[in-house]
Amino acid sequence: MAVVLSLVSALAYGVSDFLGGITAKRATAWQVAVIGQSTAVVLMTLVALIAGGSPSSHDLGMAAAAGVGSGLGCAFLYRGLAGARMGVVAPISAVGTALLPVIVGVTLGDRPHVLATIGIILAFPAIVLISRTNDADDAHRSGVVDGLLAGLGFGVLFSFVAQVDDAAGMWHFPLMYLVSTLTVLVTAISLRQVWRPSRDALPALVMGPISVVAVVAFYLGTRHGLLSIVAVISSLYPAATVLLAALLLKERIQPWQAVGLACATAAVTLVALG
Repeated sequence: MAVVLSLVSALAYGVSDFLGGITAKRATAWQVAVIGQSTAVVLMTLVALIAGGSPSSHDLGMAAAAGVGSGLGCAFLYRGLAGARMGVVAPISAVGTALLPVIVGVTLGDRPHVLATIGIILAFPAIVLISRTNDADDAHRSGVVDGLLAGLGFGVLFSFVAQVDDAAGMWHFPLMYLVSTLTVLVTAISLRQVWRPSRDALPALVMGPISVVAVVAFYLGTRHGLLSIVAVISSLYPAATVLLAALLLKERIQPWQAVGLACATAAVTLVALG
């Protein structure tokens, strides 16, 4: 079940990133992030009302920390996707997204099976191969920086949201998305970026529900499996982004990216067998 939920999370994140990158080419990344995250606040509040739960102060603290990571991750990812190739920014962000939770998971006692460990190790070169490019222009370099910052943010998100107890139900998610939205706003204002929603950014409304599916699937995955495993599989979301960019934007998949996609498939298979 953990592998299935992780793959659902990866697919949802990949689709969300693709749509975010497309929308951020017409609006600003900050407008896209504000709309997407604030929509998720409303949606998750409705879900929490139905699901119930009783979060502790610890759960709320973890959710707030995860929200800061989510806000920074979304903002810099969308900025990178808008200014550079999708096939570069998304995979680079995935390295940090996977690495930090693996370190946290192992530190907290995760001990994956041998096959699963091999799959985790194989996932990292898969991400690197998918992200490799011949581009050397300023857009590529800035995209690398944005990808690294986004990866750090999402790594924080994954690491902290996994620490929320089951008794919290879904009530920690509205707080997480609220903090995420505020983080985007503060960062945008600090960098003097345009963040007020515009008509061009309205397609980002659909990203809220997709983001909710992604993070809830990840969270539920950690209820059924190890953080280190769930985080790595969920971090394979660039595969979906790259494939969508190739199909719809005609971005060419290089031979090494194809090898990376094959490695990603092998990594998921090994983790599932483990």
